Amino acid sequence: MTLARVLFYLMSFIVLASAVFVASTKNLVRSVFIFFITLFGLAGLYVLALADFVAITQIVIYVGGILVLILFAFMLSSRENLDAIQQQKSRFLSVDKLSALILAGLFFVVMLNMIFKMDTGNLGWIKQAVSANNVIKPTDLVTDNIGINLMTRYLLPFEAISILLMIALVGAAHLSRKEEME
Repeated sequence: MTLARVLFYLMSFIVLASAVFVASTKNLVRSVFIFFITLFGLAGLYVLALADFVAITQIVIYVGGILVLILFAFMLSSRENLDAIQQQKSRFLSVDKLSALILAGLFFVVMLNMIFKMDTGNLGWIKQAVSANNVIKPTDLVTDNIGINLMTRYLLPFEAISILLMIALVGAAHLSRKEEME
């Protein structure tokens, strides 16, 4: 067993275990912080798959942006709403959740069916990419090319998005400020 395979199984276990914890816990703040671990584990899996840019994007956008937005939502929520969510009584198996459990089970069966029936050595698009020498090697500098394109060809849209995100951040800070009643 190679080191890459051991790291893959380790990160897969971390991602799956933390995702199950996020879905099953009632404490929303803990759920968000464990979601950080899930997203970092996914970034590690992307690095193992030689998708460096996707891993960096995963960390910057999802961990850096989306989860901070979720934390803002918790800070803006009233304490009564959060307590009401935590006080709800629910069991893992109940009539209310029956349709969701059946749907999840069906998706799991379809996923297992695809995994066992798929022959990755005979996929047409993989054969075509190998014959055209269109394969990413561990020594390729994909992230450098994307960075150069972002800072030259796509600089204006990149800066426009950053300004829009800054406006959204200022708006969120303004909304979270408590105004005194006169």
